Amino acid sequence: MAQTIIMADIIDSHTYDQKQLMDYFKAEVTMTNQHFVNDINSPLTITLGDEFQGIVKNLETAVDVILHLEESFVKSKVPYKLRYIIHHGKIETEINPNIAHAMLGPGLTKAREMLENLKSKQHRIEVDAQNQNINELLNSAFFVMTDIVDKWNHNKDFELASMFISNGDYKIVAEITGKSRSQLWKRQKNLNVDAYNAIKNVITLAAKFKVCHS
Repeated sequence: MAQTIIMADIIDSHTYDQKQLMDYFKAEVTMTNQHFVNDINSPLTITLGDEFQGIVKNLETAVDVILHLEESFVKSKVPYKLRYIIHHGKIETEINPNIAHAMLGPGLTKAREMLENLKSKQHRIEVDAQNQNINELLNSAFFVMTDIVDKWNHNKDFELASMFISNGDYKIVAEITGKSRSQLWKRQKNLNVDAYNAIKNVITLAAKFKVCHS
């Protein structure tokens, strides 16, 4: 039966403090599983130390997982990035609802190949939803989104970017931080937060469209 598979790994994981990295990675994966508990068929499971895989309800959930993780990393001001793949493919064994291990099928093999091949590409998120138009739309939109996010510095920009994303208005952020509205308006523009929110909306709508027309 065809399932929506999500895999991810940490880019250049060897360059970070290993204990700190793994402690955070494990905590983040656990919290994500809890957040999406009703939409995950087989939970995100860390497989090779710096990678995870899981099976989710549909494309919309897979996209939401990625957006959730990306914004969580910004909020927590962690310096590392993940590369992700989403693949809709066949799993021939029974779905394990407790841990994403001990399952076989061409879908998992293809997903693993996609993640490995992604290491040599310029982008870090790739979608294969078995619909060429949706694939092109989501892959292009994710490229734009990560181009914005990857320009943010985890020390200088993440805290404000997260506040802009959460509150949606520089005037509210100005009140929270005690900084001038003009200063925060400039920062919001320089960080391209409005463009981030717009492309995020495109991504979520495209995923919902695929679900509605599956």
